[in-house]
Amino acid sequence: MSTQRGNTQRTRPQAHQNTKAFKNDLHDTSSQTKLINNIDLSGVCERCKSILEWKIKYKKYKPLKAPKKCVKCEQKSVKKAYHTVCFPCAKLLNVCPKCGKNEKVIEKLISIEEQLKKDAELQRQIKLLSLRRRRTLLRYIASLTKGTNSGFAVGEDEMRKLQEEVTKKLESLKINKDDVLDDLLDDLTDESDDD
Repeated sequence: MSTQRGNTQRTRPQAHQNTKAFKNDLHDTSSQTKLINNIDLSGVCERCKSILEWKIKYKKYKPLKAPKKCVKCEQKSVKKAYHTVCFPCAKLLNVCPKCGKNEKVIEKLISIEEQLKKDAELQRQIKLLSLRRRRTLLRYIASLTKGTNSGFAVGEDEMRKLQEEVTKKLESLKINKDDVLDDLLDDLTDESDDD
C-alpha cells in the first residue's frame, strides 16, 4: 500500500486514469452555462484571469445574483462574481478589481477579424447615407483627425475614441422615415416652383 509507513515507492499506476478531458457543457446545455462560458475576463490581472478561467473550465464559477459592496467606495456597484472592487475605483486606484493588488491589468483585446468586421459595417453604413450626409460625416472625421498628430501612428486608445465618435455621429446622421419624407416633399415643391 502506498500509504504504508516506509513504503515510499509505489509500483502500480494510479487506479483512475483520466482518458477524456472534463467538459463543463457536456451534459449541461442550459443558457446559464453558455453565458458563463462566454464571460469576458478582461480588466483583471494575469493571475486572477487564470483563476477565473479555471473556475469556468471546471464548472466552479458561480455568478452573482445581486451587486456586491465595493471595499473602496462602500457602494453596491460590484457586478461581477469574485470581484471586490468596482471598475471605477479599480481604474482610479490602478488596482486589480478581483485581488486589489497593484498589478498590470489585462485590457480587452480586439481581434483583427472583429476589427475588419466593424470597419466593413461602418463602410456599408456610410454608403447607405445620402451624399450630403456622407460629406458631413467625412468633414467631421477630418476635423477629428486634424487634432491628432498626422505624422505619427495613432495609439489604440485614440483610435478607439475616434471610432466611438464616428459611430455616434453616424447614428445621429442615420436616415429615418420622416427625413426621407421631408426630402421628398422638398424635392417635389422645388420641381413645382420651376414649372
